[in-house]
Order: sequence, then structure tokens, then C-alpha cells
Amino acid sequence: MDKCRHVGRLRLAQDHSILNPQKWHCVDCNTTESVWACLSCAHVACGRYIEEHALRHFQESKHPMALEVNELYVFCYLCDDYVLNDNATGDLKLLRSTLSAIKSQNYDCTTRSGRTLRSMVAVEDSYSSHQCAKALLQTEDLTFTALWHRRHALLGKVFRSWLALTPKGKHKLEEERLKEEAERKRDEAKKRRQLQKHKLKEEMESTPPRKSSRLQQQMQTPPKMVPPTMQKTYQKTVPATKQKTSQPTSNDVGDSPIKRKPTVTPGVTGLRNLGNTCYMNSILQILSHLHVFRECFLQLDLTQTQDLLAAAANGKTRSSSQIPPTADLTRIAKKHTKVERHLVKRQSSSSGLSGGASKSRNMELIQPKPSSTHISLCHELHTLFQVMWSGKWALVSPFAMLHSVWRLIPAFRGYAQQDAQEFLCELLDKVQQELETTGTRYPTLVPCSQRKLIKQVLNVVNNIFHGQLLSQVTCLACDNKSNTIEPFWDLSLEFPERYHCNGKETASQRPCLLTEMLAKFTETEALEGKIYACDQCNTKRRKFSSKPVVLTEAQKQLMVCGLPQVLRLHLKRFRWSGRNHREKIGVHVRFDQMLNMEPYCCRESTASLKPESFIYDLSAVVMHHGKGFGSGHYTAFCYNPEGGFWVHCNDSKLHACTVEEVCKAQAYIIFYTQRVTQENRPLGRGSPSTSPPSTPC
Repeated sequence: MDKCRHVGRLRLAQDHSILNPQKWHCVDCNTTESVWACLSCAHVACGRYIEEHALRHFQESKHPMALEVNELYVFCYLCDDYVLNDNATGDLKLLRSTLSAIKSQNYDCTTRSGRTLRSMVAVEDSYSSHQCAKALLQTEDLTFTALWHRRHALLGKVFRSWLALTPKGKHKLEEERLKEEAERKRDEAKKRRQLQKHKLKEEMESTPPRKSSRLQQQMQTPPKMVPPTMQKTYQKTVPATKQKTSQPTSNDVGDSPIKRKPTVTPGVTGLRNLGNTCYMNSILQILSHLHVFRECFLQLDLTQTQDLLAAAANGKTRSSSQIPPTADLTRIAKKHTKVERHLVKRQSSSSGLSGGASKSRNMELIQPKPSSTHISLCHELHTLFQVMWSGKWALVSPFAMLHSVWRLIPAFRGYAQQDAQEFLCELLDKVQQELETTGTRYPTLVPCSQRKLIKQVLNVVNNIFHGQLLSQVTCLACDNKSNTIEPFWDLSLEFPERYHCNGKETASQRPCLLTEMLAKFTETEALEGKIYACDQCNTKRRKFSSKPVVLTEAQKQLMVCGLPQVLRLHLKRFRWSGRNHREKIGVHVRFDQMLNMEPYCCRESTASLKPESFIYDLSAVVMHHGKGFGSGHYTAFCYNPEGGFWVHCNDSKLHACTVEEVCKAQAYIIFYTQRVTQENRPLGRGSPSTSPPSTPC
């Protein structure tokens, strides 16, 4: 560990038995291998790979620091790592130098105490007498070195005592005392929270779920979403006494989430970071804010289909009529009764939002791990979107989604840093495969209505990001053009060459325009050398002729010939700068709230489209914080169509922001939604009346 905070409070033992080589053995088992000396007392014991006596000493005395007398390593048991830094007085450095001097002394000539071996000056009488004298003086010299270090330590102690009497020393000691007291209070508060959390979980497990016909009816008919403006007017009209009686209490913790009244703005729900899962949280927030994608998954409830597939996998196939619909609803109610924290007092946040892990919003839903053998990403998306847009939960811990991703996408298993763009592509591929498999492999098990719904959702997943590129190669010899149409789901845009620099040069450069990157993507590129086999230039050559194929020079150009509903622009900020190193291009990319794609489209293919079909509105942005590929943090800016405002989603923290703040972000993935589709239907982020005016960023 580069910086251990426990070294600053280190005080060496007063007797310094570590400097006596005669005590370099374990006091319990008397071994001399892997000997660790406590730096807070005179205890010397063996390491964890021998008999773990040093670890037992830490558990009994709570002395965190220990030093290995042979290799001079310092280990902190509280941090559970090796220590590389030192305290302010430099005790560890002095101690290491002293032990190194003890082990590396030359006893053949003159010792450190100034005595000379007689056997080296006079004639050697016998070999045994020389060895005895050498061993005697070696022990005496080690003792002298230990005494010298002890005197040095005592002088340091006297100096520290004097420093404590000076004004500067008193100020420093007061700061250390306040720091230790604050750390102690944090530890006590953390223990209290853990104890309270444990008690609340026990109460949740012991409380049986309520099963009543009224609850089942409410679960069958989902409640209507209340706009934020209506919530504010409702709060003003309701008397204070009535609000007090309607507030949830601790007795309502075991109720179903569907029985909750909407208390937060729909969609303003934070996602708990479960360990380097910011890439997953950012993508899930954006997918939930894409109106078409969210609505189709809110309608897709695969609970009954999952039970049928699980029963078929276990050899217990049964018809759909044998499964009562209320059983699924009861299972969902049981699944969501695990609540970590509950809302006690309703307050309004300063930013105008009522979601996220703020002090005024501490309602959190902890999703349990999927217990079924049949894991479904579509089902988890349906459940997560339902919770996020119900207006009843301010924070969600998506354990079920994370474990489903681990099971179905092994490349993202574990808590390592991952790329948000790669996760989005893999997630959409797995969802598409799952929908195709469920609808075609098990046609007899899935009901007919469910198959139609799965087909509709699959159509949305396939077409929402789907577009077409026209790859046009022009022969420079005969001016013949060869066209090839290729599908795409995102456009990976490269930075111009002048932005490929590092460090201070990047900060001093002017911003790069998004339109400039799109123009670079669609510009004409000359192919190197004569490598193109033109069909028209080789028409006179017979198919089985022995004459060689005529190769000519050519140029290539990419143009958009089919516009997607949601345009996904991936900015290639990471580039290879060495064999195993990828550096980040930190240039700010300037983009507008409105994007016109007409200059980058093929005129022949898009001639029948109206001018409004080329207009796209900004709907979401994924931002990468940090300087490297394998490190950093992901956040997302999303447009909330229910409230008509922008939200910055930083895992569990959410706050409202302006479009100017969005455009100042260091974008990594930009999402634009088509304002009018090719079928002349409005498709924006919300209704046209709620879309904010287009302003340049």
C-alpha cells in the first residue's frame, strides 16, 4: 500500500527488543523463519505461513504494525497489505537502516565499537580460538549497535516531548487528536448502521407477506404515474394533520412495493454501485430513459414464461392454465419486500428531484439474487424498469441484474474495470438472442399472446439502433462506382490527427466539433496503391483466361443510407500508444442539442425523406472520468420525459442539471433520438410539447 494511514500514529516500542539479534525467534514456537517483530511492543512471533503467532498477537493486542526482521518488510494488519510509506519522524527508515547495518557488518577487521580482533594482527595460534573471539566480539558489537539506536530513539522521544510544549507542537497534536476522534466517530457510526441494517433484515425475514384480495387487485392494475407538478399541488392542498397520518411508518416496511404510494419522481431512481459497476449503472439508466425501449420492456412480463421454461428444464412440463396468475404476483411481492431503509419524513431536495441517495431520500430496494435456474436478462430489465419508473423507490441495489450479467456474459464476471461501450453491445446481443430463442425454441410452452409480445419487443430491439451504411468504392481508371450496403448499430468516430496528443498539449487545444468527426467518418479515403480489382476494367478479360487481373487505384467513402430511430455515436477516445498501453484522448468534443444528419447521408438513398426526418434531438450522454482505459469512472446524463428536465446519474447520486452542463461533459457515447420517423410519426424523447428548445452548446 502506497499510503497507510496507520503509520502516522506509529510509536516504536520503548525497550526495542527488535534490535537484539538474540531475540530474533518466535516466543511461542521458537522458530527463526519468517519472524515478525511488533513495532508497538516487545513481542516477536512467526508469520501466518508458519504458525500465525504474529496474527494472534494482533487479534489480542490490536497492534497493527509488524516488521519482518530478515527481509525488513513492514505489514499493516488493519489494511491487510504491505506498507511502503513512513511516518513524519522517519522511524521505519531509521529502523531498516539500523537492522541492515547489524546484518551487514564485517567482523574480520575492526568492529563498530572500535576494537580490533587480535587474531587478525598476531599469528593465529589456533583456528578455534579465532572463531571463539570472533563470535564474542560479534555479539558485543551487535549490542553496541542496539544501544546506539536506543539512545537515538530516546533523544527523539525527548525532542517530541519538547515539541509538544511549543505552540506549533500543541497545534499539531490537537489536529491529530481531532483526526483520531473523527475517525473513531466514523467507525462507531458505521458499526451502528451495520447493526441497524442487520436488525432490519431480521425483521423483514420474520415478517410474513400480506396476502389479500385487495393487494392482488392493486398488483393486477398498476397505479397511474403522477406528474411532479401534480404531486407538488397535492402536497399544498392536503392539510398537515392528514399528511402526518398518511406518512409511512415502520409497520409498513413489510408491505409490497406496489402498495406504496408514489413518493419520488418517476425515473429518478439511483442505482447502487456494487463494486466497479458504474459502467453497468450508466447504461441501464440510459436504456431506461429511451422511451421506446423502456415501454416495450415494461409490457414484457416473462414471469409466467420463466416458470414454464424452468419446469420444462426439470422435466415437469405443464400447461399454462395450471399456473394461477396470482402466484406470479405474490412472488413479485415477496421479491420486493426486502427493504434496507424506509422513508420516514418527506422533504423536498434543493435541486427539485426526489430520488437518489440523498439525506432526504433514503428509500432503498435491495433486489435479491436470482434463485431460478432459468436466468433471463429480459425479465430483469422488465423488473428493474418497473421499479425505477414506479415513483416509489429512490435507490435500487441491482444484485439480480448483476448476477444475471455474470451468468450470461462471462466476460463481465467479477469486479474489474469494464468498458461501457462493450457492455452495451454485449447486453443488446444477449437480449436479442434470448428473445429469438424464447420465441422459436419453445413455441409450445410459450402462450400465443406472449409470443406475439416477444416478437414485437424483438422488432424494437432490432430496429431502434439499426441503420444502414453505403460503402462506395470508385475506380480512378474508369470512374466506375461499386456500392455495398452494410448494417450498423453505432458509429465509431475517430478524432482528427491533430488531437492525438497527451497531457498538457491536450488541455491547451481548442475543442473538437462533433460535426468535424462526422465529416471525417464520411470523407473520401484514397486506397493505398493499385489494390482494387474493378469489375468494369476486367469485363474484357475472360473468366478462365490466363491473363492476370487488372488492379487499379481507387477511393472509398462511407455514407449513411438508412437512419436509425436512436443514433448512437461512440467517440474513440482510447487509442493504442504502445504494445500493451491504451491512452485516452482528453479533448473536449463540442456537440449541439440538435443534430442534422442530412450532410452525412447518401442523397440518392434518402431523396424520398422529408427534411424533418434528418433532425435528431439529444437524449443521453455517457461520460468517462479519468485518464486511462483500465481505470476511471462512468456517469450518465439522461433526459427525463416525465418531468422535462435533464438528470445527472452518478450511481446512487442523482441531481437535476441544465443542457449547458450536459454539453460541457467529456462525452464518450452520445445518444440522439430521431424527432420524426420515416413513417411521419413523432418519436422524440417525449411529446413534442415537452421537448426543450434547441440551443447550441
